[in-house]
Amino acid sequence: MAEKSYDCVVVGSGPGGYVAAIRAAQLGMGTAVIEKDVVGGRCLNYACIPAKAVLRVADVLSEIDEAGDFGINVSGRDIDYPAVVQRRKKVISTLTGGVSGLFKKNKIDYLEGHGALTGAGSVRVGSSKDGDEIDVSKCIVLATGSVKKPIPGTKFGGRVIGTEEAWALSELPSKLVVVGAGASGTEIASAYARLGVRVQLFEALDRVLPTEDADISKLAERGFKKQGIEVHTGTFVENVESHEDRCTFSFGGQDDEAEWLVIAAGRGPDVEGLGLDEAGVKLGEDGFIAVDGALRTSAQGVWAIGDLVPGPALAHKASDEGIIAVEDAAGLETHPIEYVDVPRATFCNPNVASFGLTEEQAREAGHDVTVGKLQYGAVGAGTVYGDRSGLIKIVGDKRYGELVGGHIIGSKATELIQELVNAKLLEGGYPEVARIIHGHPTLSEAVMEAARAADGWLIHG
Repeated sequence: MAEKSYDCVVVGSGPGGYVAAIRAAQLGMGTAVIEKDVVGGRCLNYACIPAKAVLRVADVLSEIDEAGDFGINVSGRDIDYPAVVQRRKKVISTLTGGVSGLFKKNKIDYLEGHGALTGAGSVRVGSSKDGDEIDVSKCIVLATGSVKKPIPGTKFGGRVIGTEEAWALSELPSKLVVVGAGASGTEIASAYARLGVRVQLFEALDRVLPTEDADISKLAERGFKKQGIEVHTGTFVENVESHEDRCTFSFGGQDDEAEWLVIAAGRGPDVEGLGLDEAGVKLGEDGFIAVDGALRTSAQGVWAIGDLVPGPALAHKASDEGIIAVEDAAGLETHPIEYVDVPRATFCNPNVASFGLTEEQAREAGHDVTVGKLQYGAVGAGTVYGDRSGLIKIVGDKRYGELVGGHIIGSKATELIQELVNAKLLEGGYPEVARIIHGHPTLSEAVMEAARAADGWLIHG
């Protein structure tokens, strides 16, 4: 006999898991969340949130350093890094405390321990010998996220760390090496370079942010180099060895060393010990849990979301999947996510954000492509706020005026991208964005002008 029973049990309390649990409770399900680490999962405790807390410090420091351009002289600025660490911890505790409060508000039980499937409609909390069995009547949602992966020929340990450890450094190093120039790697490099650390950024592919549009990557690399980051693209890091106080490595026939070497070159689904075989949950050929558009797995009564399943490894994607999963379990009508249109946000400096297809992808897909580009400096706000080099690029299809993709680099790019995403999902196109009245002077006017450029009648340019 199981010791407890619930309508819904969610394994994992990150942005996918805790949102799924709250939505399940709103739908009247008796709900529990199982967490093997700490409430909030990796995102709130080790990844997204601490990353943005440190990046915000770097952003403020950049504003101080650039204050002279605005007629403000700042002398004697210095970094109190222990205070930075304490603020990061406070941000984390505030947000994880908020999640705990939401659990209490929605009468969700929080169960500490390792969660695993034990068969149809049952979950175990704890070890296989001493764990408590739980009966689940409606849905089990797997939301355990991802784990770090080393690059070939390396292993984590000592001075070789992952992104989670990189954001939790107790002291500022003199030199840091980052392997992988995707979103996570460029955020780490951009933050620490602006905090005064010598940073080397390596990417095996031919450009930084290789999944972004090529025009955006080019401008991003230029911005990174202005921050003093040593960028090496098309370069493999080899012969990595950890020592007591440093890490040695080689690249391009050169030997080098740094205090820390951060591997930010990919993650994999955290499926170990979940009991997938026991419950009949199948993996796809890519190693992710196979699901349909409603996030149902091959096992009756089991759903999987977030980094466990295909699609972009993004917290907001996981949250939406959690809502879809429990609404499907409750019998509500749901719709599959169009993953290509999920907004992507990278909080390096300059900010990078995008959705949809790059220009190259759109041409390869056979679209009748039109492109609208506009630098921030073409609208008043770009000059007023001191960012004339930012760029908005809209990729459209001429036949129906369709928004195929949007790509932005510059101040507030991670906020500006949402307008284009919303227009696409509300079945608008670039001609509609071009004719929507935007406030003046705002950076959003540049989005309007880029849409006008795509439509063939750019005003400010």
